[in-house]
Amino acid sequence: MAEVGRLAGVSQVTVSRALSAPEKVSPETLTRIQDAIARTGYVPNAVAGALASNKSNLIAALVPSVTNIVYASMLHAFSEIMWQHGYQIMLSETGFDPQREEKAIATHLSRRPDAILLTGVHHSPAARRMLHNAGIPVVEVWDVSDTPIDRCVGFSHIEAGSAVADFAADAGYAHAATITAGDERALRRRDAFTARFERRTGTKVEQVNYADSASLGVGRQALAALVERGLPPHAVVFCSSDQFAHGALIEAAVRGLSIPDEIAIIGFGDQEFAASTAPALTSVRIDRQVLGQTAANALVDRFGTNPTGHKVYNVGFEIVRRQTA
Repeated sequence: MAEVGRLAGVSQVTVSRALSAPEKVSPETLTRIQDAIARTGYVPNAVAGALASNKSNLIAALVPSVTNIVYASMLHAFSEIMWQHGYQIMLSETGFDPQREEKAIATHLSRRPDAILLTGVHHSPAARRMLHNAGIPVVEVWDVSDTPIDRCVGFSHIEAGSAVADFAADAGYAHAATITAGDERALRRRDAFTARFERRTGTKVEQVNYADSASLGVGRQALAALVERGLPPHAVVFCSSDQFAHGALIEAAVRGLSIPDEIAIIGFGDQEFAASTAPALTSVRIDRQVLGQTAANALVDRFGTNPTGHKVYNVGFEIVRRQTA
């Protein structure tokens, strides 16, 4: 800052004032300071500025995976709106581990973000205490709750699982199985599907569960395990993700199983490839762009002088029927 002041011919106090309140500096002086900043490559200390102004222009975002398009596309829609309002995103990957999320929350809060986006509504007690004590806006996405920390944007996973079970039962499937990753939201969908399908049909739903996240290869392994267990003909398999479902489709083709005549497959997420698999994948669609935009607008509303007070935003879901079920 001293070098910027020297080149601009002003004091450090004037440089500081130009950075924090440019309207208080004459246009000519401001231009000289901006030119000096450009020449020196000076970057203001944002942490110090945040301490002084109680505003960092940073939004912390915690998601299970930065490579999964389900979260990446939602974040893109979210960040576009936040950027338009002058905010940048600090991103962390938490997997599906509550303790890892808790540590990430502590680290991000130490950077004094203006708000935080979390995935899901279930967090450790320590994480919830930190968030309540921080006193900043919080938006939880991909789920809904009657008691959000602040705001939540998502849909009911229990309703989604139940709706898929009704869809399968109405389509005439008398047997079913599930392939599920170790995500507590996926487990809720699985349990809701199982309970509703068993109640509708009177037949037990077979389960293949994995502690880790979904992948195409594990989807193949899961369908192979179900077939080897003796999965009845004309059964429907509900997968917790389109990755699992795509893997199951490949395994079915390798085994010469006709889809959907011998086995039906339903995915979740309706990723871009779902309509292009052969046969095209039936899946549960969540409008990720709408979800991200709604989450961003919920925070923008919280930042306003007269927030609406609306806490729960349910974006819903849609079962997209294609050729696999």
